[in-house]
Amino acid sequence: MLTLTSTSTVSYEVKSTFLFISVLEFAVGFLTNGFIFLVNFWDIVKRQPLNNCDRVLLCLSINRLLLHGLLFLSALQLTHFQKMKEPLNRNYQAITMLWMIANQANLWLATCLSLLYCSKLIRFSHTFLICLARWVSRKISQMLLGIIFCSCICTIICVSDFFSRLHFTVTTVLFVNNNTRLNWQITDLNLFYSFLFCYLWSVPPFLLFLVSSWMLTVSLGRHMRTMKVHTRDSRDPSLEAHIKALKSLVSFFCFFVLSFCAALISMPLLFLWRNKIGMMVCVGIMAACPSGHAAILISSNAKLRRAVTTVLLWAQSSLKVRADHKADPRTLC
Repeated sequence: MLTLTSTSTVSYEVKSTFLFISVLEFAVGFLTNGFIFLVNFWDIVKRQPLNNCDRVLLCLSINRLLLHGLLFLSALQLTHFQKMKEPLNRNYQAITMLWMIANQANLWLATCLSLLYCSKLIRFSHTFLICLARWVSRKISQMLLGIIFCSCICTIICVSDFFSRLHFTVTTVLFVNNNTRLNWQITDLNLFYSFLFCYLWSVPPFLLFLVSSWMLTVSLGRHMRTMKVHTRDSRDPSLEAHIKALKSLVSFFCFFVLSFCAALISMPLLFLWRNKIGMMVCVGIMAACPSGHAAILISSNAKLRRAVTTVLLWAQSSLKVRADHKADPRTLC
């Protein structure tokens, strides 16, 4: 029979390793998503118009900076403050709820990006689909504002409901297999129900994302068949745009599924088994996904690649000037 065990204490070496990995993931995530934010924000400062893709990437970078910050705070809570034998503290519950809302917004923003790719790259033949693609291109700014507004409303509702229930500390005792005792608090159950609600609400945007990605894949196959018949040139701008768009969408799908599985596994680890090592592994996986997709977005976007090249050339020239300055004998006097 399966016995539920609780790994409530971990060694100092495990905590130190997990904290080091968390700091590294936070630094990489802050660097990649911060770079996307700064490139697009600098265009705003210079009063250069942002296209729809840049607007979505700007919102995605801000959202993922928030995700990385919340996951890093969650890592700090796990290593220093939260004891698994005790009920979940208020700070850890608040961080978890805010992460669920931010992750929900992340999925909606990625869905907007996939719909935008479809409206720009696919050549529709049906009148309704042509009108729908034009509508998506025109309304992308309103869609982004709607996502931000709904996320703010959900944050206010969840946080107010969370703090209004803190004074209810009734403990329910459950018995499993006549020999395992689990102490559940009402606040733990509320957090669990919030998790279920968030992921059930993730079904519509995820289905939209899958449909748009499938349509883009079909369009790519049709375009490649057309190229084989009419041309021998392998360097086609439309083909390269299709491939780059699919690269970013497929990578997001893989990272999202990986993060979803880690979050799903973390629920019984947190509420049933109180396993801190398992929670650390899940948090580490969830923190690696946003930075990984950000790196792929940078490699797939021409504007961001040019910015990376500019930064690297500037750094190389700065190092060369510094080396020449140190090698100059007149500077040693």
